[in-house]
Amino acid sequence: MLGIKLHRDMEKLDEILAFVKGEVKLFDEKEGTLSIEIKDTNRPDLWGIEGLTRTLRGFLGIEEGLKRYSAGKPILDVYVDERLGKIRPYIGCSVVKGVKLTDTVIRGLMHLQDKLDQTYGRNRRRTSIGLYDYSLITPPLYYTVAKPTEISFAPLGFTEEMTLKEILEQHPKGLEYGHIVEKHALYPILLDSKRKVLSFPPIINSNDLGKVTEKTECVLVEVTGTAYETVLNTLKIVTLALVDRGGKAYSAKIHYPREKSHVLTPSFEVQYVDLHVDYVNRVLGLNLASEQIVKLLGKAGFGVKKARKEAVTVQVPCYRIDIMHPIDIVEDVAIAYGYNNIKPLWRKLPTTGGTKPEQPILNAARELMIGLGFQEVLTYTLTNPENLFKKMNCKKERIIEVANPKVQTFTCLRNWLLPSLMEFLSNNLHVDYPQKIFELGTVVLPDAKAETKTRDEERLAAVTAHASASFSEIKSALDAFLVNIGVKWEINETKHPSFIEGRVGTAEINGVNIGFLGEIHPKVLEAWKLEHPAAAFEINMTEIAKIKQCQVQQP
Repeated sequence: MLGIKLHRDMEKLDEILAFVKGEVKLFDEKEGTLSIEIKDTNRPDLWGIEGLTRTLRGFLGIEEGLKRYSAGKPILDVYVDERLGKIRPYIGCSVVKGVKLTDTVIRGLMHLQDKLDQTYGRNRRRTSIGLYDYSLITPPLYYTVAKPTEISFAPLGFTEEMTLKEILEQHPKGLEYGHIVEKHALYPILLDSKRKVLSFPPIINSNDLGKVTEKTECVLVEVTGTAYETVLNTLKIVTLALVDRGGKAYSAKIHYPREKSHVLTPSFEVQYVDLHVDYVNRVLGLNLASEQIVKLLGKAGFGVKKARKEAVTVQVPCYRIDIMHPIDIVEDVAIAYGYNNIKPLWRKLPTTGGTKPEQPILNAARELMIGLGFQEVLTYTLTNPENLFKKMNCKKERIIEVANPKVQTFTCLRNWLLPSLMEFLSNNLHVDYPQKIFELGTVVLPDAKAETKTRDEERLAAVTAHASASFSEIKSALDAFLVNIGVKWEINETKHPSFIEGRVGTAEINGVNIGFLGEIHPKVLEAWKLEHPAAAFEINMTEIAKIKQCQVQQP
């Protein structure tokens, strides 16, 4: 596929594979096979031999520049059942004609399919892939639902027909992936116009229609899932692997009921990113001209729509789903230039290390809280909206959420510390009271003005929980802390849904709100299954550090 004869010297092979962050792990000279480890885990297009050679052709100078792909007019209609909305709502399809499949090619496709299902598809929860011999299928297709015992078919590798329920109970793939769908009353099913089963997504294909062989010349690629963009990206990667094997891709028209419109899949559209020359040189420590950057972009497989002295408008190929920021393109420029060609630059300035300006006051804060009888705890920065809002009796606010969470308990970044301390108390009901704990940690807040659109703040939160915990106790603790820190503060009455009305206030320094304190509301205690009263405060240590720094700078 590269069009060149590879050298048998492993060191030279590793030099070539370095362009794709790979290396040879095993070479079987007798069989003439390589085992290659790809370390670039955010590039699914490199997980198959087709994508790997596509990228290497550019870096080796065989085929530079943007490789354009297109899909022919839609030749397949797919109708989606509205009842799939809360089960597995999305599907993408393509038909690839003129493919020449061999046993080696099929095994490579199965390897790519498995890697995408397990990693990018999150063990088939987000996406799963099906390949079919299109000549055996009668379009249109119907992506619909069925009751567990309503439909029977012979699953892949079996000759006897089984119901969907029996597949989950007896088939190896049903036992492995059944947990994805068994919680629903209806299961997803893919049928053709003759009601023949193509597959039971995301579990298993049918033995009749759901397999490809060396005789297959027209392949149907199908991807179902719960994340729309991930479905489209997965479909694109698998389809392009078949196109690179000599096939011609044709679109499918997906009919979604709610939108009352159709979507054409796959999409091979190119994205555009402006890359500033100064930015590239500043990051890499080089002095590249616009023309040099254009040439390096071509080696990396990018196209250029417009090149100016100060910036380049880059055409990002459709399969580069990892490109999220100009820095991702800069990395490819560096790879094309060659890391070994970048001369190390020794700093002429002294590199003596030191603590950040606010660190001394943070260290002092820990010592003071321990001196006041509180025990320090460390909790996770990742949490979930239920802990942050529902259990704290608060309305949901804008927070930083994880796009692809692996577990339901860690789906966002915390925007305040107190819920973490309440969770800690809830997990330690067996410990004797009184319990007095604190945490000095980071919270992450949305900030449109910041480069990352987020802002980190250091906060200090403390909770005291026992039979006589009160507002007066927590106010005394906070007063002792702030007096020893060296700032004058005052308290003002306020309302906060997590605290008892009339027993909550804001802490202010020179009119600046630095936090709050009060007695925890009974609803919050009940939500966390806490039987004893609790009082707490939370203050912004980043703001206090700024105030202290201003005091030091004043004459």
